Amino acid sequence: MSEESRARIDSPQLTLRAVLTGMVIGGVLSLCNLYTGLKVGWGMGMSLTAALIGYGFWQLMQLTGRVRPFGILETNLNQTAASSAAAISSAGLVAPIPALTMITGQRLGWTELVVWTFSVSLVGIVVGVGLRRQLIVVDKLTFPSGVATGNTLLEIYSHGKAAAQRLWLLGGAALVAAAVKITEHVAKLERLAIPGVISAKIGGGVEKAGLASYTPANLGFALEPTSMMYAVGALIGPRVGISMMLGAAIAWGWLAPHAFEAGWVPPGPAGPATSWYNAGLQWLLWPGVAMMVSAALTSFAFSWKAVVSAFRPGAGGQPDMEASAVVLTRKWFIVSITVVTGLSVILQTLFFDINPLIATLGVLLTFLLALVAARVSGETNITPVGAMGKVTQLAFAILSPGQPAANLMSANVTGGAASQCADLMHDFKTGHMLGARPRPQVIAQVCGAFAGALAGCAGYLILIKDPAKELLTDKWPAPSVASWKAVAELFQQGLNALPAGAVEGMIIGGVVGIVLAVLEKTLPKSAGNWVPSPTSLGLAFVIPAYNSISMFLGAMVSWVLGRWVPDWTSRFLIILASGLIAGESLSGVALAVMEILGG
Repeated sequence: MSEESRARIDSPQLTLRAVLTGMVIGGVLSLCNLYTGLKVGWGMGMSLTAALIGYGFWQLMQLTGRVRPFGILETNLNQTAASSAAAISSAGLVAPIPALTMITGQRLGWTELVVWTFSVSLVGIVVGVGLRRQLIVVDKLTFPSGVATGNTLLEIYSHGKAAAQRLWLLGGAALVAAAVKITEHVAKLERLAIPGVISAKIGGGVEKAGLASYTPANLGFALEPTSMMYAVGALIGPRVGISMMLGAAIAWGWLAPHAFEAGWVPPGPAGPATSWYNAGLQWLLWPGVAMMVSAALTSFAFSWKAVVSAFRPGAGGQPDMEASAVVLTRKWFIVSITVVTGLSVILQTLFFDINPLIATLGVLLTFLLALVAARVSGETNITPVGAMGKVTQLAFAILSPGQPAANLMSANVTGGAASQCADLMHDFKTGHMLGARPRPQVIAQVCGAFAGALAGCAGYLILIKDPAKELLTDKWPAPSVASWKAVAELFQQGLNALPAGAVEGMIIGGVVGIVLAVLEKTLPKSAGNWVPSPTSLGLAFVIPAYNSISMFLGAMVSWVLGRWVPDWTSRFLIILASGLIAGESLSGVALAVMEILGG
């Protein structure tokens, strides 16, 4: 062991300031993921952002001469707590919880939401504790995000200049994005519509609605005065960006007009700039969701090796048997499993009137699926939260048919636990690289989840007063809510409740999702990169076209920068995009709160 590594191990780790820093930063970042989740259905990994913010804050405090340096292991503990807090949106706030309200009218209060989301996170944390040795030490899975965070921490603590550059870029990007958002709000800037007029088909549904023509702007083809969606595009890369643009062209440029003309769904109100998003979504939702679900489950099926590996003892590798590397003894691990299972079952029964036996089966299924999700995340850096939730929804359609609460909230436990478990495994990977003790990281993860529950649930209740009226709209497209709600309603109401042509659309969308998922998994990588992403295609069906256009443009700029200045792009693009996302989402939350207070 090198002197540098030994010095890190001997440096302070579990300190009050490290945990509190992570809780505060994570509480704020949880609002960012809540905002982006309700906009595009995605949450962002916040480990790197949190590490830089915490490092920068304590570097400034150190200039006073009254505090000791904030060590690398304290920064690691800070990012562990913060990333846990930021992941709270996946505990149900941007999918099953609002979907349940929209279907049944049930709305949890702040205290109930905090208790529920925190309990979901605890299930994932306990599973992660049990998996650490197998996946990190024995199988040595990559966990790319954890490796990226670890390498960044090693770099900024070795070269202060690199840390300063990243901090200035992160802060500057956030300020620019906030300024753009505030300007858009104050000046009431409108989207720049793509010009043109489309004549209604004689005798079609549009003409029957009293409209002789409509415009591309009605269908959402416009440029939005925002920075967040362009930044999201920079992160997702060219393949996904192009797939989003292709999906928008197919969905909103072809299928939506056809649905309006055929009379399957009525168009929106007259006006050259009036949005027909809500009208089009009534039909496009079904093929889009079918494509996303079938693609996610097909991709999951191709991970059968990871699934099998998850249920067998590992071979090879040297386990770390030092006392400092033991997170929980076998006795206390069993106690923890029992406690989180009992808590989850009790809350499902009290809050949602789910049968205790059904709830217990759901938690046991969650343990297995969270384990699989963690392994897939370790190999691919993608946590299949949606796919895990859909597996549980399908299972409970059989176990508890016609019960939307059981269908949604049992799957909520699965998806949220999978997300929190995978987040902890990436943090464990970072800690393992730095020589950190895992037990303090678990404590930080639990504290972070609690802070995220406090802040995230408050943010959700403030932003979304009435999910039925506010979600699945231009302002809050909430594609994840649409997906979960659609699956639950399908199992509850049956196919007869769907609009005309939707069944055929679902069949075609499902087949397309399966075929594309098979192609991207079986073709050589060079050819697979040219296959459109089926989940991205499906997502473009359920969000406004201008969101897809923005992400496409951001992805193209990212691609050009990667070719033009590859070194700068690999070092700073993620930081720049993260700053833009954080700046707009936080200013957007602040403006929404001000509107509510002013109203």
